[in-house]
Amino acid sequence: QVQLVESGGGLVQPGGSLTLSCAASVDLWLFASMGWYRHVPGKQRELVADIHPHDSSVGYADSVKGRATISTDSAAKTMYLQMHGLQHEDTAVYYCEAVVSYPSQKEYWGEGTLVTVSS
Repeated sequence: QVQLVESGGGLVQPGGSLTLSCAASVDLWLFASMGWYRHVPGKQRELVADIHPHDSSVGYADSVKGRATISTDSAAKTMYLQMHGLQHEDTAVYYCEAVVSYPSQKEYWGEGTLVTVSS
């Protein structure tokens, strides 16, 4: 069983910076991929960024490209999302996601952490 726990959400001023963390209960090399999603009620869930722990390849949504950095720390068993230049449109519940491919493919989700960008 895999558990993912997000932290780091909260209230931030427009233009500010924030770092989200996703702590996993297992070593990150067990994951085929990990990602950060965000969701606002009434809108589609959006993949913000993803990363493949084995080769550190990353991808970003156009909406955050240039303002976000996804990374992992194997020793801490933690994935991070660093963001700067935050705007009101970044307000959402951010979710950590990870995919295990062995012994069988399965997707895991954290409970989410709320990020509110407001003056």
